[in-house]
Amino acid sequence: MAKTGKRKQKRHVAKAIAHIKATYNNTMVTITDTNGETLCWASAGVVGFKGTRKSTPFAATRAAEHAASAARKFGVHEIEVRVNGPGPGREPAVSALQAAGLRIQSIEDVTPLPHNGCRPPRKRRV
Repeated sequence: MAKTGKRKQKRHVAKAIAHIKATYNNTMVTITDTNGETLCWASAGVVGFKGTRKSTPFAATRAAEHAASAARKFGVHEIEVRVNGPGPGREPAVSALQAAGLRIQSIEDVTPLPHNGCRPPRKRRV
């Protein structure tokens, strides 16, 4: 059975947005164009880390390097960075994007903070 449909075209994007979601268990880096359509993404788990090693700053660095190298294939040269979450991979991921040769225009923290909204979950008793 022959495959029908359009062939996916490689886009050339000069400016992009890097969304870094740093949780306590993992770090995910998604690079989108300015409209918000995903170009490439990487996480600490995709790069090869498992279990508790996914939550390390080194794993976040490797994930950001992987995403940056994939973004370079689309012609991305400069990015805006939006960081979300409280995890340990926040700063290492940003510095890895810069070390990969991408020019960072701005860094913005988009972590949602409640203005005294919902009641938080109870404290854990270990």
